[in-house]
Amino acid sequence: MINAAKKDYSNMVSGPTFLKMIIFSVPVILSGILQLLFNACDIIVVGNFAGDASLAAVGSTSSLINLFTNLFIGLSVGSNVLIAHFVGSNDKSKVSLTVHTSIVLAIICGVFLSVAGFIFANPILKLMGSPDDVIMLATLYLKIYFLGMPALLIYNFGAAILRAVGNTKHPLYFLTISGVLNILLNLLLVICFSMGVAGVAIATVVSEYLSAALIIWYLSEKSEELKLTRSDLKIDPYILKRVIAIGIPAGLQGTIFSLSNVVIQSAINSFGSDVVAGNSATMNIEGFVYMAMNAIYQTAITFVGQNYGAGKKKRVLRCTLQAEAIVVIVGLFFGVSAYIFSTELLHIYSGSPAVVEAGKIRCAYILPIYFLCGSMDVMVGALRGIGQSVVPMVTSLIGACALRLVWISTVFKMHRTTGMLYISYPISWIITLIAHIAFFVYFYNKIPKEKE
Repeated sequence: MINAAKKDYSNMVSGPTFLKMIIFSVPVILSGILQLLFNACDIIVVGNFAGDASLAAVGSTSSLINLFTNLFIGLSVGSNVLIAHFVGSNDKSKVSLTVHTSIVLAIICGVFLSVAGFIFANPILKLMGSPDDVIMLATLYLKIYFLGMPALLIYNFGAAILRAVGNTKHPLYFLTISGVLNILLNLLLVICFSMGVAGVAIATVVSEYLSAALIIWYLSEKSEELKLTRSDLKIDPYILKRVIAIGIPAGLQGTIFSLSNVVIQSAINSFGSDVVAGNSATMNIEGFVYMAMNAIYQTAITFVGQNYGAGKKKRVLRCTLQAEAIVVIVGLFFGVSAYIFSTELLHIYSGSPAVVEAGKIRCAYILPIYFLCGSMDVMVGALRGIGQSVVPMVTSLIGACALRLVWISTVFKMHRTTGMLYISYPISWIITLIAHIAFFVYFYNKIPKEKE
């Protein structure tokens, strides 16, 4: 095991794992929740000081932003898994190569996304059928938002690198600092200078560049085994190939989910701006539950990855089962709590009764059983931890995206209600979860038995 990992962070390949997984995941949960609190601040400030049209404009772009970014953020999963494997096998030179390749890759992908998002924002929003009173504001928000893509990817890749050795605290610190700046800029630009969606977007971009600068500073100045040096910033072909082999399927899976969400968003747009605003507010609430569960997914990737790299087959299974237990508890607690207080939470985003009622419909269909989505993701994390990334991508393509598209074109077409639209989510989670479990059992049995 790499010395820095032993010295500073949890040892994942020996000793009890359950408590270590909880200690690892808590800062990741807090990071996700903080990130969404800062994003919620965008929506709350806009909804209360710029009107429901601005709220719908910002909220309706989330599925499109995810569609653009998930593919490239998914590449950071490849970096996480690869570093975890190399840490588990104590290969210091390949850890360093992966760190430098990952940062260069983040910069290149970020610049590409900035250009593509700026050019195609308006045409895609038109294809999605954004309401006429929303589309211009949404286009303005997107064009400014995508200017922050290089910073967003640098932070995500840097955080994935640190998580691979068990350091989940520093990404939380950096996110907190940048998030406070985001809130202050929101209040200044939207309330004081009446800049509306443009002010929210500018605040987000500035805070993202701060978080990226902090993560680069830490890797360059404070980390030893993960040390980032300017002279070594280049892409290693071998490492790039392996990062892509794991990361691209992970990114495509995220993109597949986002694609189905874009189609669902297009269907939601047909119900008018009140439903769009209510759906946007509820999705933001769901995001808190999802981020808490996603932290356990990231925990599973790192713990399974390190133990797989160290040849600890029994611990691979133990970490997977314990991660499943944790994510069910976390999903039920946050999901049911959010459902119980859904009316109060929705009123934070909008004072409109029509918007709140529209949001409550989605809450009823999603939140009480949202733990199924988390359980599905943990199985994906375990599969990626043992180096299998294509299989969960294909499974998700069939079980999530294809099923939802078929549902919209058949069942929803015959019964055009928002409830009939939302129920496609839990159905797809159950089917995809069962498939992921079956594939994990198959690939786990192929792992060589560890030496006694």
